[in-house]
Amino acid sequence: MRAFLAAGARPRQQWGVGAEMEKLVVDAETGEAASYQRIEMLLKRLAESGSWQPIREKGRLIGLVGRDSSVSLEPGGQLELSGALCPDLYCCRSDFCRHVSEIIQAARPLGLLFLGLGVQPFTSLEQIDWLPKPRYAVMRAYMEQTGDMGQNMMKQSAGLQVNLDFSDEADCIDKMQVAQLLAPLFYALFANSPLLDGRPSGYLSTRGEIWSRTDRDRVGLIPQLFDEGADLTNYVDYALDVPMYFIAREGRLLDMTGERFSFRRYLAEGFAGFQATLADWDLHLSTLFPEVRLRPQIELRSADSLPPGLTLSVAALAKGLLYDDAARGDFRKLFHSVGRAALQEVYRQSWRLGLRTPVGSHTLRDVARQALILAREGLVRQQRHSGGHFDETLFLDGIEDIAESGVTLAERLLGHWHGSRRQRLDALKEHCGFEDCGP
Repeated sequence: MRAFLAAGARPRQQWGVGAEMEKLVVDAETGEAASYQRIEMLLKRLAESGSWQPIREKGRLIGLVGRDSSVSLEPGGQLELSGALCPDLYCCRSDFCRHVSEIIQAARPLGLLFLGLGVQPFTSLEQIDWLPKPRYAVMRAYMEQTGDMGQNMMKQSAGLQVNLDFSDEADCIDKMQVAQLLAPLFYALFANSPLLDGRPSGYLSTRGEIWSRTDRDRVGLIPQLFDEGADLTNYVDYALDVPMYFIAREGRLLDMTGERFSFRRYLAEGFAGFQATLADWDLHLSTLFPEVRLRPQIELRSADSLPPGLTLSVAALAKGLLYDDAARGDFRKLFHSVGRAALQEVYRQSWRLGLRTPVGSHTLRDVARQALILAREGLVRQQRHSGGHFDETLFLDGIEDIAESGVTLAERLLGHWHGSRRQRLDALKEHCGFEDCGP
């Protein structure tokens, strides 16, 4: 199992960037979450273009696969692009812009609108359709036992994920440690979900609060990754002890939640006459939801869904800091006096206070400003090292003002959240509606 993760290593010259981008799908006239029936019609229109092959489960359309990327649906109908693994951010942007153009063209006749927002702004949990997918049926029932907002996470939230490479085990652990330090900064700097059920929630990233109340076993930071001498065994031990959802056999899922089988127990005892396989391990890893996940690429999972023009800023910040040794080391120093307990407190406060969150004698705003300087320097050095001709620092421009002002996207939206329902919907469209992929 450790070897399975270690096999994800790539030489530096083969490192890429993968971006997974979720969007809320709503009715363009009301702002309410679109029904699954209407979203399925959207997928059918996309499939008819010839660029995508449909993915069905039990006869229902639940996703699309293309040559280098895929389109999938989250449990509440959130539309996700899993972009191609790209050598640079301009490749990511091209993939993203092509996707945005396609979905807007397909959605317009259906009266659908896409929002780059971290939580459904108007529609309550009970009014959102469940995606007809067996995997989600198991998770739905289990999450009723593990927290009070697990189903909110599944049906109402939307985020952005960045996938990065590593060269060897030591490089992997170093990047995962720094990525965990980045988690509260990502929540604060990219906070974009201040609403729930049509009202201000009291959080700048309501999505962060929702995730924290989903399932204590499988979300949050992984403290043991900071242990002295930590290696991949630390991540394997963490994953082995998380209760399993299911295994897949003969085209169906076998529900394991009733007995709270950990993978460690499954290895020792088997289940229903079956023994553990690497495919089971890979499936289990996909059901862990920490802020930084290994599968086997390093996945950063803390950012809210963003307006189209800012979507690639998350990948730019991650690439600038984590793919440059000097930038990564200098960012780590910003937290050198922050112990584990203090980091947990910074993390917990980040989705409530945003860039005002205290970090020792400083704030996350101070960290953000310094992180942007380091990321720009890191991207410039990477460009020089690779002999590239594209200035990737441009993707950081859109978040410079957020860091400098300390005013998050969430706070900007709250400043316009008044008036009639139509006025609030217009404010949402202006704030984060998809008209194109942005500048």
